[in-house]
Amino acid sequence: MNLFKSFTLQWWQAGLFKVGLLALGIAAGAYWHGLFTGFLPALIILAVVCLAYITVVWWKQP
Repeated sequence: MNLFKSFTLQWWQAGLFKVGLLALGIAAGAYWHGLFTGFLPALIILAVVCLAYITVVWWKQP
């Protein structure tokens, strides 16, 4: 089993995947809010850096 194989999703499948991850993130944040409080600035910085990178990659594609 290759966990890192390439595959393609339809736009609606990618949307379902994103909604599922969003729901999982909200659930984890609601359940373990005390655990993540100290890491909030680092998590925000990580999110900004990752999303900026993806935006640059998306912008440079033809």
